[in-house]
Amino acid sequence: MAKKEFHYRGRTLEELQRMGIKELIDLLPSRSRRSLKRGLSHRQKKLLGRIEAGNPKLRTHARDMVVLPVMVGKTISVHNGKEFVNINIQPEMIGHMLGEFAESRKRVTHNAPGIGATKSSAVAATAR
Repeated sequence: MAKKEFHYRGRTLEELQRMGIKELIDLLPSRSRRSLKRGLSHRQKKLLGRIEAGNPKLRTHARDMVVLPVMVGKTISVHNGKEFVNINIQPEMIGHMLGEFAESRKRVTHNAPGIGATKSSAVAATAR
């Protein structure tokens, strides 16, 4: 069975990469469209410039950067507040923010309660 070709709103990845930013904006979801219409911040412009220059090591704090077709296939390290998380950009990520893929909150895992945490364990600890 042949691999299914990627399409975003009826356009192939090659068509998306050839498009200008103005035509691409019209295809994106409203949140991303509004963000790009307002213009890119200094961090976002710097990141986009390094991507287009072909820089192999990309590290950024710009979690609010919209994933564009130019970024597909690149590996970008996004800061999660503590460390940089490597993200391999896939075509399905187009239109999402980079921060969505670098989780900033760790899952809480609790252990068993300690001595004195419950009444029964407190009584057992004093009886010794």
